[in-house]
Amino acid sequence: MGVSPLTPGNRAVFLDRDGVVNQAIVRDGKPFPPADVSELVINPDAIAGLPLLKRLGFLLLVVTNQPDVGRGSTSMDAVREIHDAIRSALPIDDFFVCCHDDRDRCDCRKPLPGLLLRAAEQYGIRMDDSFLIGDRWRDIDAGYQAGVRTALIDYGYEERGPDHEPDIRVKSLLQAVQWITT
Repeated sequence: MGVSPLTPGNRAVFLDRDGVVNQAIVRDGKPFPPADVSELVINPDAIAGLPLLKRLGFLLLVVTNQPDVGRGSTSMDAVREIHDAIRSALPIDDFFVCCHDDRDRCDCRKPLPGLLLRAAEQYGIRMDDSFLIGDRWRDIDAGYQAGVRTALIDYGYEERGPDHEPDIRVKSLLQAVQWITT
């Protein structure tokens, strides 16, 4: 699937953070975020692929659930340090973060589309010409509800699948980038 001619600033690729932009820490088949910047490992595919998306004029927006902040097991300062490190390594335009737990019932926690919709409003994004790349069911369901095309990086986590089938299943971020750009 190819992309249409570009109008700068109107198209975006929404990226989940842990497992997409950086490597998730997998324990017992489940992904977890790095606790702090010392555990951060940037995904090599992000280093290779995101500059290509940027050159094509896509806004690159990270949309991430970070419930450990709300749970008190990490700080917002630690999250900001991780984002600063990511921003220094990759051409990310902005970060949209939900620090809530499921029990908070907010509209910004994926699988709800609130983070994507806020980003769309802030940047004037055409959702029908944008994409989301995620590695979990929450990402894909949020993208579906927001009206963007979705790519699931399938790492085989031991968790349920999305309610809505992604537009494509891939094994790496680079494969998702290639799908968007071809």
